[in-house]
Amino acid sequence: MLLITRKGGESVRIAESALVAGKVVPAAPARRRGPAASYEELARVAARAWRPVESERLGDWELRAASGFTRRANSVLPLGDPGVSLDEALDTVRRWYGERGLPAYVQTATGAEGTQELLCAELEARGWVREVTAELWVGPLAPVADLAEPSGVVLSREADEAWLARYQRKGVSEVALRVLGSGPSVWFATVPGSAGAAPAAIGRCVVDGRWAGFAAVEVDPDVRRQGLGTAVMAALARRALDEGASAAWLQVEAENEGARALYAGMGFAAHHAYHHYREPDDRDSGR
Repeated sequence: MLLITRKGGESVRIAESALVAGKVVPAAPARRRGPAASYEELARVAARAWRPVESERLGDWELRAASGFTRRANSVLPLGDPGVSLDEALDTVRRWYGERGLPAYVQTATGAEGTQELLCAELEARGWVREVTAELWVGPLAPVADLAEPSGVVLSREADEAWLARYQRKGVSEVALRVLGSGPSVWFATVPGSAGAAPAAIGRCVVDGRWAGFAAVEVDPDVRRQGLGTAVMAALARRALDEGASAAWLQVEAENEGARALYAGMGFAAHHAYHHYREPDDRDSGR
């Protein structure tokens, strides 16, 4: 049997006798992917920008937990060898998350050199279920800063009550605030709304060396298509440039066509896809 990885990251097995012809498809050239970067560099930068409140090492794997606030902060980041067999590692993962009352997730990646197609296939063979697929996009930072005049955008080091009033996740807990505020150099942007109303737009940026990571860019539906999201990103990009960053990254779900079109117009391009695999149900796995 042959293991084949499709363009979307799905791994399938086919009989060798069914293969007529094939070739290895190289990663996209750097000029199409934005700033040159390895998967491991970006994975570590993204992880530092969204830290859990609790973590533990299992060899080169990091087990992360934050009371269930987002899968990214409540999943394993496997960047190497766990130091034990895969089955032993997954048993440890399931036990660790079970002790915290959380489902076990493993975050994997496909589509770039050094990613984890084989691990995806091994997880699927063991009944782990892929629940979410998103992409990490990269691009040069300076053009983002030049997209709009950031007038009217207020920057802060903390997510205040006004910022949280526009944030899509309601009822933000103390744990969530710790995750939102984590990262080497974190900035929050706000475009104030009318008196007594939630902000018209918000955004978050984490500056980490040469990288600036954008997240939580949200705009009041009543004032969309007025350039407020672009103004938020431009203001955050200018601050990141002041701190020495030169490249940008962000994450976008594969189905969000509107966001993908917007970011492509800003000069971003997909670098790799990442996936969250949930532990199998015991009844389905026979365990």
